[in-house]
Amino acid sequence: MFTGIIETLGRVVDLQRDQSNLHITVESTIAAELKIDQSVAHNGVCLTVVAVADGIHTVTAIEETLNKSSIGHLKIGDPVNLERCMQMNARLDGHIVQGHVDQTAVCTHFKTLDGSWEYTFEYDASLGNVTVEKGSICVNGISLTVVNSHANSFSVAIIPYTYEHTNLHNVQEGSVVNLEFDIIGKYVARLMQR
Repeated sequence: MFTGIIETLGRVVDLQRDQSNLHITVESTIAAELKIDQSVAHNGVCLTVVAVADGIHTVTAIEETLNKSSIGHLKIGDPVNLERCMQMNARLDGHIVQGHVDQTAVCTHFKTLDGSWEYTFEYDASLGNVTVEKGSICVNGISLTVVNSHANSFSVAIIPYTYEHTNLHNVQEGSVVNLEFDIIGKYVARLMQR
């Protein structure tokens, strides 16, 4: 369980294919605090730490994860949003995030406002996911509030702190991002379908 509040930006330092799996090695300021078997969200994808060394850790993404997220698009040098799992005695500053990416989206519009930024993302609505204005959405692991909601797209407004301390500053028109829709909204939508 995560909150969508990014702890730090890591940097991909190695990528190794092993059959249909991808081993991803990331350098970060939290690597020394990690341990094997720990869950860490990487751009919103919950992955298990399989190795830890000096300033780096390695996780493995299986084919299912690669098919449903943008993790397979990572390149050496790419920044990665990192968040360790939530502690039970901690505040829930973002919203309830499972680290289970529902689907990807494409950034279709980006604009700089006076002191903030607005991104519009388009996704495949046929998968049954929905957003609501002022509701929560997780983009690349970042808990954000939906500004505008449409049938297959939504917009979010980004404050300077989030822009500077996450990999959103690298997202531009055409970029693919990971989406995790609000867990409560997903249950409500599923009940309504029945």
